[in-house]
Amino acid sequence: TWKVTKTERLSYELSSETQYAAGTKKAYELIELCLNQRNAQVRVPLAEGSDQTVVDAELTTQAQMKQQELRDKFRTWLLSDPVRVKEIEDYYNRRFNSVRLREYDGSNLTFPGMSNTIALKPHQKDAIAHSLFGGNTLFAHCVGAGKTFEMVASIMESKRMGLSHKALMVVPNHLTAQTGEEFQRLYPRAKILVAQKKDFEKKNRQEFISRIATQNWDAVIIGASSFEKIKLSAGREAAMRQRNIDELEDRLLALRSSGVSANDFSIRNITKLVNNQAARLRKLEQSNRKGMDDVITFEELGVDKLVVDEAHEFKNLEVVTRHARVAGVGTTDHVQKTWDLYMKTQYINEITGNKGLIFATGTPISNAMTEIYTMQRYLAPHVLKELGLENFDAWAAAFADIAVSMELKPEGRGYQLKERFANFRNLPELMTSFKAFADVRTADMLA
Repeated sequence: TWKVTKTERLSYELSSETQYAAGTKKAYELIELCLNQRNAQVRVPLAEGSDQTVVDAELTTQAQMKQQELRDKFRTWLLSDPVRVKEIEDYYNRRFNSVRLREYDGSNLTFPGMSNTIALKPHQKDAIAHSLFGGNTLFAHCVGAGKTFEMVASIMESKRMGLSHKALMVVPNHLTAQTGEEFQRLYPRAKILVAQKKDFEKKNRQEFISRIATQNWDAVIIGASSFEKIKLSAGREAAMRQRNIDELEDRLLALRSSGVSANDFSIRNITKLVNNQAARLRKLEQSNRKGMDDVITFEELGVDKLVVDEAHEFKNLEVVTRHARVAGVGTTDHVQKTWDLYMKTQYINEITGNKGLIFATGTPISNAMTEIYTMQRYLAPHVLKELGLENFDAWAAAFADIAVSMELKPEGRGYQLKERFANFRNLPELMTSFKAFADVRTADMLA
């Protein structure tokens, strides 16, 4: 978060605040908003003497036009010095444009143990090679591409090569039996365990989880709702939640120190997330004191390969951002099933060096720009860290443009100013970082 403090020199160099000021917004305030990727809003009293305020559309438009002038002036200044331009280009290329995507060729894979009545297609073999030799992988394949066989063969080849020992395959609840049948059809001699609904009833749950932990399965197939019932150890979950609280509180401190109002939506939203996480942490500690942690935990299953089918069902991972009200951001709320998966992927990444995850979906991106960022958080957190883009606002500053326009209000009467992520910026570099772990196959590519 950038903070700009008014000084006499700044006031003088900005033509005494007249050239770039608009309404109640001073030039240094507009500069600060630009640096933080925020668009100005000018609010005026609802009535004379009233404490209530409303957005003044005309003054807001003027302020945002001044912001654009400032951005244009900055860009002109930036490009005016060839030496400076070269330094910035070199820095950008080192950071974002220094990777050549690897091409995976699975034509040499022989798949011992696979049924000789089934022949995988070239794109399936290439995807399997990606998962075996490229670390965490997203099968972003269209419907009909054969994702189930890709996941199954990836599991079996990974175990055969000694890259993993036991896989847990998470599928939609209604597809557990069908997935088990497909698994056995492709690998008739595979040792698999398929969960039934009764296995995760309270009286049977620990016995079934014990079977997962104590036997040498090639794969265990369970429904998504059952997956959530296998808990991480209380100590690990508490540490992860506390780390998340610390990160959120750091964000709050940064926002408050930059002068953001306590009533600002981003402040209120992050405060709500902190309170929610703190409440869950207290509940977890109480459960532990009551001895409820005396069960087999996720870490004790012996699982070192986690495969998630229909991964788009877990796209609503909370996003902490100052752009919470910008259309296209997606959810900023805590969703338990996605947080549960996120914690478990962090554990798998930790024990495998970011090589133990496979996600599969036909719709990796549907209606929110944050969905790419979410997949990166699950599957490539180490890459986000290397690029300095762990924070969503930093990611958005690198890859997204925010536009403001007048839109019809939801009730159909009157208009309102609406911010939305309008388009991607630096798209080639974004796609390079995405395709480093995503094996993409569209219907046109397979036609």
